[in-house]
Amino acid sequence: MFQSLPSKVKIVEVGPRDGLQNEAEQVATNHKAELIEKIAASGLGEIEITSFVSPKWIPQLADALELAQLVCDKLPANVVTSALVPNLKGYERFKQTDIKQVNLFMSASESHSKKNINKSIDEALVALKEVADVAKADGYRVRAYVSVVFECPYEGKISPEPVIKICDRLLEMKVDEISLGDTIGAATPLHVSEVVELLAENVGLEKLALHFHDTRGGALANVLTGLEAGVKIFDSSLGGLGGCPYAPGASGNLATEDLVYMLHGMNVDTGINLEKLVEAGKFAQKILNKNLPGRYLKACLGVEQKVQEKEKLAK
Repeated sequence: MFQSLPSKVKIVEVGPRDGLQNEAEQVATNHKAELIEKIAASGLGEIEITSFVSPKWIPQLADALELAQLVCDKLPANVVTSALVPNLKGYERFKQTDIKQVNLFMSASESHSKKNINKSIDEALVALKEVADVAKADGYRVRAYVSVVFECPYEGKISPEPVIKICDRLLEMKVDEISLGDTIGAATPLHVSEVVELLAENVGLEKLALHFHDTRGGALANVLTGLEAGVKIFDSSLGGLGGCPYAPGASGNLATEDLVYMLHGMNVDTGINLEKLVEAGKFAQKILNKNLPGRYLKACLGVEQKVQEKEKLAK
C-alpha cells in the first residue's frame, strides 16, 4: 500500500448544498454566503453552493438565486462555483447567476430514482440530456452525480453493470466529470476497488470522482482505496454535514477536515489550509446552533475548550 498515491488531489466541497439541504431550520441567506466565503478562504477551489430544484421539494435552498447573486462576486476568481440543476426550468434560473458549473444528478437504481425525482432511470437520462445539451452549447462545464452506486436502501447492493451503462450515457452527453455516490454509506473498500477498476476502463480515471458518506465509519478507508486505484477527485462536506432526504439511513457526508487531515498526513497536497477550514466549521456550528459530526473538528474544538478552561483557572 501507499506506493501509488497521487501527489495532489482535488476536493469538491458540497456542504453549502448537500450539507444544508437537510437542515429543518431555515438558514439565513447572508449566513450561507458568509459560510461559503469562509470555505473559499481555506483554499477550497470548487464549492457546490446551492440547488435550483423546486423550493417545494427543498425549501432550505429556495434562496438559490439570491444567494448566488450575493456571494459569487465576492469569491476569488479561481474558485469554481457550481449548483444542482434538475431541468430546463432550473437552468433558466441558473443562467441568471455567475455560477460557473452545472451539476446534474440521478440514481443508479430504479427505486431510488422514483423516490428521489419521480422518474425512471431512462426518463432521468432524457431530462439530464436536455440540460446538458444547452449547458454545453452555452459553454458551461457539466458534472453529474450518480447516487446509490454501491448500495440502495430499497434494492440492496447494486451491480456495476447498470452503473457502467449510465456512465456511458452521461459521456455521450459530453459530461466533464462523474461523481459516484455511496449515498447510504454502505460501500466497503473491496466493492469500491471493483467498481472503480471497471469504470476506469469506460470512463477514465481523470473524469471520475468519489462521494462517500460516513454512515458506517468507512468513508476514509474507501477514499484510501480510491486513491490507490488512481482516483484524484473526492467530494466532502464541511463538518460532515448532509444526507439525502430520499434515502433512509443516509447520514452525513465525509467531513472535509477529516479528509484533508488524512491526505496531508500522507503527503498528498490539497491546497487547503486546515486551520482556516476549522474556522469555517466553527462558523457553521454557530449559525446552525449545533455540533457537527466531523471528528477532526470535534478534536480541535475540544483542545481549544481545554486551553480556555486552563486559562480561566490560571486567572
